[in-house]
Amino acid sequence: PALYFHSGEREEKCIIEDVPSDTLVIGNYKVQQWDIHKQEFLESAPGLGMFVTVTAPSDEVLLKKLYGPQATFSFTSYMSGEHIICLQSNSTRLTAFAGSKLRIHLDIRVGEHFLDEAVAQAKDKVNDVSFKLGHLLEQIQHIHKEQNYERLREEKFRKTSEETNSNILWWAIVQTLILIFVGIWQIKSLKDFFIAKKLV
Repeated sequence: PALYFHSGEREEKCIIEDVPSDTLVIGNYKVQQWDIHKQEFLESAPGLGMFVTVTAPSDEVLLKKLYGPQATFSFTSYMSGEHIICLQSNSTRLTAFAGSKLRIHLDIRVGEHFLDEAVAQAKDKVNDVSFKLGHLLEQIQHIHKEQNYERLREEKFRKTSEETNSNILWWAIVQTLILIFVGIWQIKSLKDFFIAKKLV
């Protein structure tokens, strides 16, 4: 997804991306710095770096690297689940932009290789078709992985629902048995009471 968010000095911002296993994830970001005098965001933030950290669902760090104010990063998931992608500026109070507001534009592509149009145009028509066909096959494989992942999630959810329904049914049966037992006990108690009082 393409999005942007604001961040302060040394403030870490994270997003959660649900990714199937064995899937390539490519991220592009660009940082803009707030100009107090112009009261607007500048096109870039020269000299500013961003720490990018990617954590797998198992809490293993897949990527931890310092990039510039505009960069592309990538990683491949080895397990399905929610991956946490965090960005944090490396600004210090000694730098000119310390304490200023930043705007971070972030574009995450899951299971997709970007087509390099310059390279594609340099190839002849046959290579170009082959290149795009390979890209299309990668997309089909990604869709297939995504469908399998969603199928597994649906199956897990269905099992949980069935277990819950089964537990509710047994609880209802137990409640009914308890009510019957209490009813029988009350009838017996009343009968014993009437006999004791010689009313019957």
